[in-house]
Formats: sequence, structure tokens, C-alpha cells
Amino acid sequence: MTHRKNAAAATAALAALLLSGCFGGKHIGPSDGPPSDPEVNPWNVPEAVPKYEPRSKYGNPDSYVVAGKRYYVKDSAAGYREVGGASWYGSKFHGRRTSSGEPFDMYKMTAAHRTLPIPSYVRVRNLENDREVIVRVNDRGPFHDDRIIDLSWVAAVRLGLEQQGSARVEVEAITPDAGTQAVEIEPIEPARPLPATPIASPVPPPSVTPPPAPEPRPEAINPIQPGELSYLQVGAFADLENANRMANRLRTEGFPQVIVRSVKIRGQIVHRVLTGPFVNESDRNAAKNVLASRGYETYVIRDDQTP
Repeated sequence: MTHRKNAAAATAALAALLLSGCFGGKHIGPSDGPPSDPEVNPWNVPEAVPKYEPRSKYGNPDSYVVAGKRYYVKDSAAGYREVGGASWYGSKFHGRRTSSGEPFDMYKMTAAHRTLPIPSYVRVRNLENDREVIVRVNDRGPFHDDRIIDLSWVAAVRLGLEQQGSARVEVEAITPDAGTQAVEIEPIEPARPLPATPIASPVPPPSVTPPPAPEPRPEAINPIQPGELSYLQVGAFADLENANRMANRLRTEGFPQVIVRSVKIRGQIVHRVLTGPFVNESDRNAAKNVLASRGYETYVIRDDQTP
């Protein structure tokens, strides 16, 4: 009996330790922020691909208490849909352990939620600009009454809320059936620590093969030559429906020359949203400036890079 009590106490202590990673409510604040020298272009990071996963061994107690308030973890994410505030967290927490035991990586499409099972997949839509992304919930938080979800830095950029720090969103769960398999574009890997922000070494997750280095910016390798056709990439998505949605939104905003091209990058299908083509640099730069004024980040690619 004593051994059982000790084991139960140890389990409870470990759960509290893992959950404590987001006590206080991770969100952008004076001591947090974006990476000083981003390793990837957020618009090139594929969304999370929903697939069936068993509940994590960690981060799923029946209930837990933060700041005197008890939260009850849901048995299932099925049917979950809620509207509320969203915030984000970045370099301050990069590499630290999440409630699932995985290291937090601000370059991944992940999120924190108070009561959804870990892991879960949700579609988050910014109600202020209608942008949306699919993220994987692997952490707990935010512990603020006016917020329902905390997003990684790249997810915040894609939703257009990284500047103001928060926005009103709609969160809807995606629940694949048991046994459903999908190619996971975003494998869980140890986070890449930022040199300027020393942090404790995270406990690595189960053995995985690190993915190849991020795709280099094409224009940096092969500059556009005078008279050569080029495009502006406005977004890149794993989900074709989301790519088409962005393309349609651009068309309604006055950009008639918008196309969606699908390419294979390191074995994964990515759907690019492009404007163009452009035959000279001045026209391309004019379009780039207009897109930037409306909150879109773009980069230039050659015509032969759009099969």
C-alpha cells in the first residue's frame, strides 16, 4: 500500500511539473517576443496535419488547479467549438518543456489549451481578418479569462496577430477517427535553441529523424534576371482548401492575377498561393508593397520554380 501511495504521489508531482510549464498563462508580454533572427519564413511552415493519436501519457490529468481555479480535462475534443481571445508565445519559452513533455518550438504549428486532450488538432480562425490555420495542441494555457488559446509564433504570424499580441478567434476541433493515418508534415523534434537566449536543455521526445534544413529562399540562390518572368508567393499550405481560400480572398481584395500551384518540397506536397507573373522588377515591387501594406509577407520566385 505504501508503494502505491508513493507511486501515486510521484505521478501527481510529475503531472504538476509538466503542467507548470504554462502556469501564469503563456502569452506575449514584455519579457517575450519573436525570434531576433528567424530561422524560417513563417509562410513556408506547413500547417499541422490532423491524424489519430492516443492521449499523451503526460498533460492529461482528470483535473488540475492553477491560481486557485480547477480545470477539468475533456475526455474528447469531438464537437468542441468556441469563440474567444487568442494570444501567442515565442522566444521566452522556446525549448522549454510543454505539458505533453515535448519541447516547445515556436517554429512549429502548435498551441496551448486549458482543457482539450493532449494532443488535439484544432482549426483557428482570426475573426478580424478571416485568416485560419490548423495547429496541434500539445500544451496547457492560457490562464486568463479573456483568452481561450495560446499560439506558437509562426501560427500567430500566419493569423496576423503577432503585432498586436492578441485577437478574437474561433477555435474548432478536428477529430480524425481512430486508426486514421496521415503523413505528418511536422514531425516532433527537439526545438532549435536561440543562441541569444540561453535555456535549459529540454528532455528530447522519442527518437525521431530531424527533417532537412528549411528550404532556402529561391531568389537568394538564383536571382531573377532582367526580362525573366517571376511571381510573388503570398502563402504556402499543406491544405489545398486553405490555399484556395487565401487565393479567393486576394482576388476579392483586388488582385486578379492569383493562382495556386502545388509543388513537392522534401517529399511533402505544398500548395503555393502566387500573384503574377511579373515581367519587370518595378511592377513586382509595386505589388509587393501593396501586399505588405495589407499585412501579407511575400517573397519572389522564378517562373521555372512553379511547375
